[in-house]
Amino acid sequence: MSFSPLIQQLIKSLRCLPGVGPKSAQRMALYLLEHDRPAALELAASLHEAVERVGECASCRTLSEVSPCGICTSSSRDRSVLCVLESPVDMLAIEQTGGFGGYYFVLKGHLSPIDGVGPDDLGIDALVERLRGGEVREVILATNPTVEGEATAHYIAEQVRELGVRVSRIAHGVPVGGELEFIDGGTLAHALAGRRSLN
Repeated sequence: MSFSPLIQQLIKSLRCLPGVGPKSAQRMALYLLEHDRPAALELAASLHEAVERVGECASCRTLSEVSPCGICTSSSRDRSVLCVLESPVDMLAIEQTGGFGGYYFVLKGHLSPIDGVGPDDLGIDALVERLRGGEVREVILATNPTVEGEATAHYIAEQVRELGVRVSRIAHGVPVGGELEFIDGGTLAHALAGRRSLN
């Protein structure tokens, strides 16, 4: 049995979401059509409005309805510290900790020559230009601890050092509450290399 063209189109559209395969998309589509049409209409309306109204902050490049965004216009944040991230979701994760009071710059990806993603695609020139203003004294590189994330952090560090701005990297290692016997070797190696003095 095959579904009607409209249902097939809905299933195909849902597959654009990360981690959603054919079966998951089919379950979602059928659930919305069979059990919760009002929610389906609300989802469609919210998605349409977000696509129409959400853009990019001209300063930090995160997703925002206004530009500059609320974080970039806040006068209570430390203008001398700039945290560089790969994506808006990373920015949300750091904000939820409540432990960072500086500003952000979102790359929207990482260097990946195999995928044709270079420095120009990530706005690194805009980042360097922002740092030339002289207001930022420290750049915190918070790219993901993947091969691409490390390469991106290294590349940015080289660009920033030429400007005389301090560069730091977020720590990687053993999670709080973790037990050493269950930690993989790569994570332990990072933790040992990034150890800090207690005295």
